[in-house]
Amino acid sequence: MNTYDEVVAFHGHSCPGLALGYRVALRALREFRGRSEDEELVAVVENNSCAVDAIQAMAGCTFGKGNLIFRDYGKQVYAFFDRPSGKGIRVSVDWKKPAETEEEKTMWEKYAKGDRSKRVVQFVHDRKAAKIRYILEADEKELMAVRKVRESLPAEAEIYRSIVCEGCGEKVAEPKVRIRVGRLLCIPCLGTKK
Repeated sequence: MNTYDEVVAFHGHSCPGLALGYRVALRALREFRGRSEDEELVAVVENNSCAVDAIQAMAGCTFGKGNLIFRDYGKQVYAFFDRPSGKGIRVSVDWKKPAETEEEKTMWEKYAKGDRSKRVVQFVHDRKAAKIRYILEADEKELMAVRKVRESLPAEAEIYRSIVCEGCGEKVAEPKVRIRVGRLLCIPCLGTKK
């Protein structure tokens, strides 16, 4: 994926968060050798926002390949590392949204409370579109702070044997199996009295 429109198609809609993730991914791809075909590029994301979808689509870092690591810190921070060197960059979104007028605050409040009148919806649409345009066109330094980092990365993704849970009959990855009273159980069945 190379274009913002392709990332929008992957994500399902255009929004400021997706645009930020797109710009972050572009920065990472410039730093390294491009999109990760396997596990050579690792992304460590510190939130689960729309931006992460752009990073997956652009950088080729996914949970399935084991090169997308989620740390639930609620921060707009994204680190990218070259495997196996551990050399990387840490990208912190540093964008300062323009101050809103009282009218804008009122309109956002109405929308948050469920007002979907034509006027309010048009306002929200126009403001989001303006933010997206700004993010896509802004100088990188206005959006993010980037610094070089080094980190020990986890081992490459491991493929585990599947075990059939003796509670529900569904397959579960071997390291997630638990034993209770001699029965092999998945984590959800461990908490039930089957």
